[in-house]
Amino acid sequence: MGYALACAARDAGHDVTLVSGPVALPAPEGVALVAVESAAEMAAAVKARALSSDLIVMAAAVADYRPKQRLATKLKKQPGDLVLELERTEDILAALGRNKRPGQILVGFAAETEALLEHAADKLARKNLDWIAANLVGVPDRGFAAEENAVTLLGRGGEAIELGLKSKVELAREIIRIVTR
Repeated sequence: MGYALACAARDAGHDVTLVSGPVALPAPEGVALVAVESAAEMAAAVKARALSSDLIVMAAAVADYRPKQRLATKLKKQPGDLVLELERTEDILAALGRNKRPGQILVGFAAETEALLEHAADKLARKNLDWIAANLVGVPDRGFAAEENAVTLLGRGGEAIELGLKSKVELAREIIRIVTR
């Protein structure tokens, strides 16, 4: 979805920087691409560009947790179970919301398995967003690896715009049009 949003913003005449984790997609033409490998790298790359950006759309599903201990070598199989200790990663979207400058538009995504609109509305308020695109995950033929998705856009002014099931390219165009009007 992030690549479709970057292309839609570019096509709408915006200068676009796409901060992307590992994907099997070609870099979009006319878009500055910043490739990152980890949640920490994504946080640093996004925060370094945030204050100079008029519109920030955070579509990435960034990991909420990471292994507490990083190993330099492969962990060999041993008898018995393995317990992995995890630690929270930085909440990039919340950090952007705390440091949002006047006039800046901040858009987040809420990928939920239940209580979609309630969870999305909570995230919109808690993270100081202007808009949030709420979508159900775990539904066949839509979402992360699919060509189509269905989202409801919630706005800080109480807007609730059902965009329905469409191609990600169509959804991206509509999202960019709505959040920049």
